[in-house]
Amino acid sequence: MSEVRFNLKPVEEKPSRRYRKGSKYDPILDAFLEGEEDLVEVNVSGKDANYLRTQLTKRIDARNLKRVKVTVVNDVCYLEKT
Repeated sequence: MSEVRFNLKPVEEKPSRRYRKGSKYDPILDAFLEGEEDLVEVNVSGKDANYLRTQLTKRIDARNLKRVKVTVVNDVCYLEKT
């Protein structure tokens, strides 16, 4: 069995976790809210429509955007102003 090299360093306390301010999906919501269209199709390269819906829904809830709804129909994600 090979030897594992490691180092232990004493600390007084654990640092607090750094939280990301906002989300990478916030610009999508901002652009939609600034635009004049009431219904748009949303595509993010490399992301599935259902995953995108989940992430956008989390941001809509976190930002308390009551007038924005996100849905998926036939594997296409849509944002709608209600």
